[in-house]
Amino acid sequence: MLDIKFIRQHAEIVKQSLTKRGDDRIDLDTFVQTESDYRDMLTEIEALRQKRNMVSGDVARMKKNNEDASDITLEMRQVSTQIKALEKQLSEKEASIKETLLLIPNIPHESVPPGLDESKNVQVKSFGTPTVFNFEPKAHWTLGENLKILDFDRASKITGARFPLYFKEGARMERALIQLMLDIHTREHGYIETLPPFIVNRESMTGTGQLPKFEEDLFKIEGYDYLLIPTAEVPVTNIYRNEILSEKDLPIYFTAYTPCFRAEAGSYGKDTRGLIRQHQFNKVELVKLVHPDQSYDELENLLINAETILQRLELPYHIVTLCAGDLGFSAAKTYDIEVWMPAQNKYREISSCSNFESFQARRANIRFKEQGKKGTQFIHTLNGSGLAVGRTFAAILENYQQEDGSVIVPEALRPYMDGLEKICLN
Repeated sequence: MLDIKFIRQHAEIVKQSLTKRGDDRIDLDTFVQTESDYRDMLTEIEALRQKRNMVSGDVARMKKNNEDASDITLEMRQVSTQIKALEKQLSEKEASIKETLLLIPNIPHESVPPGLDESKNVQVKSFGTPTVFNFEPKAHWTLGENLKILDFDRASKITGARFPLYFKEGARMERALIQLMLDIHTREHGYIETLPPFIVNRESMTGTGQLPKFEEDLFKIEGYDYLLIPTAEVPVTNIYRNEILSEKDLPIYFTAYTPCFRAEAGSYGKDTRGLIRQHQFNKVELVKLVHPDQSYDELENLLINAETILQRLELPYHIVTLCAGDLGFSAAKTYDIEVWMPAQNKYREISSCSNFESFQARRANIRFKEQGKKGTQFIHTLNGSGLAVGRTFAAILENYQQEDGSVIVPEALRPYMDGLEKICLN
């Protein structure tokens, strides 16, 4: 959420931000006028309240002196009626302001490239070269089904479309990937491992920006005002909601494994096969709560932390900086790591690493007190996938496949799989 004072004083900057994002759904002029009217009305109500207090005092004195106070009592009733009517209007304006404020996206950082869609994203780094085979590579879903380690048909029977079912070495590799990621991030990168709830309340979803804008993408629990998490970013970022930290507490690094649940509204017809776009998938998340002065250095380090996993697995990837129009709602700047998928002959996103600056912290009211200074300020929050486990699994199947349909197990994973070197056809 943007600071309402900033919007008031820099409306043109916010308008330019909306234009850069290609977002024409917010009528900022109307919002600014409504907010101005709200402040004027608040001033008017305060003046009337003061008048009512003075009149009440006059009535008390007159009654004490046995004087006729009927006229002034009538005036006081009229003032009270006027206040009540204005308070109703004020409440309506306040609700409108809050609703719109929650729908205004973050302002892109000055380093974010211009552009309205992913075609304008800018590649900034690559690792390895795209895997080339002397045979026609198979898609990961075909490999997984042939090896009998993935079964999408039975998963569909159990639940529905876009749910995975793993068996044997497949289930084992998924678990091994989670352990590998957590071990690297905790032992080498200094993250604190946490296991948060997989169900959150609306306040948590609002704090990180999923609500109210993306409600149709969320799974809700019938009979409760609870929702299944779309990512560990939500519960982990909200750990310190409505709290004031000390400057010495910063930075705070958390990593968490969780299943993630997404309705994928609006994605009809996209990636209907395989593990790329599922309603349920596993992910290891990285979350940082940092001092505002250090957040962009922390973003570069976060990116390196996520990259490390792909490097250890020796999977080819590249990194792109998202243009303004491709940025997520809450992000000020985002790097996407995209892993090479041979069967699709393209790179696919496997991690987004973002700096939200104070946008989420203002929504979740997470502040810190700086040593030697009065008052508090909002922290900066960052997060990134470290990594999406199912997509990593899919990338391994496609990049490590052999002509006979078997799949080599990456060396980094073998200690987690009792030394298994290859998944073979039964």
